[in-house]
Amino acid sequence: MRRTATLLSLVLVSGCSQQSPAPRTVPAQPVTAQPAPPPTFSSSLRWLRTSAEYRAITIQTYRAALAAAERLSAGKAPGTWAVSVDADETIIDNSLFDKERQLKGGGPVDMAKWGEWVKRRERTATPGARTFLEGVRKLGGRVAVVTNTAESLCQDVVANLDSLGLPHDLVLCRPDAGGDRKEARWKAIAEGTARPGAAPLEILVFVGDNIQDFPDRSQELRDKPEQAFDDFGVRYFALPNPIYGTWEKNPAE
Repeated sequence: MRRTATLLSLVLVSGCSQQSPAPRTVPAQPVTAQPAPPPTFSSSLRWLRTSAEYRAITIQTYRAALAAAERLSAGKAPGTWAVSVDADETIIDNSLFDKERQLKGGGPVDMAKWGEWVKRRERTATPGARTFLEGVRKLGGRVAVVTNTAESLCQDVVANLDSLGLPHDLVLCRPDAGGDRKEARWKAIAEGTARPGAAPLEILVFVGDNIQDFPDRSQELRDKPEQAFDDFGVRYFALPNPIYGTWEKNPAE
């Protein structure tokens, strides 16, 4: 009995002498700043700014337009004919404005911000435009830039064209109180009343990114048969603009 009690005491003493292990201390991990996600842009803006296809389309369109000018001007005296080109998204590129706008959340275009952008005079040339305009001049033609940029910003347009080395003989902006149709300005070019001392010019070729850059054409043309587009590729040459235009008012299908 005494031996049993002694053994029991040893067990109890042994058990009490065992200490619980101290908790492990996990060293703090340094907090690593997560990189900001890359900015996201609309697919149409990305295509226009980065795709090889966009450059291919504008260059081949301008080559075709120059070939048409050469063909249609054969036998005409130098200085008696012209080509009509739109400015925005035709011979000059505003995609940086759209990039900056989308970085700030997008939304409707603020016309005050647009005016500030034009005054920066930082627009770049559309691929193929300079070669086309220089080619027209070599053929004896004149370059009429007919744009719907407001008349109050016209000097900024001219300065931007000059900085890019884009030839031009007439720059006709939209009168501040006028509409966006261009027929009256084309008539003034044909009659020689576009500016004092201007000679009458026969417009042989039209280039633009909006259907209204072509005489008497509108979005209604989209519902017409193929024959209604007979002048396209012959005298009229359209460039792609998936960012904005009169097409935005078309009903969704």
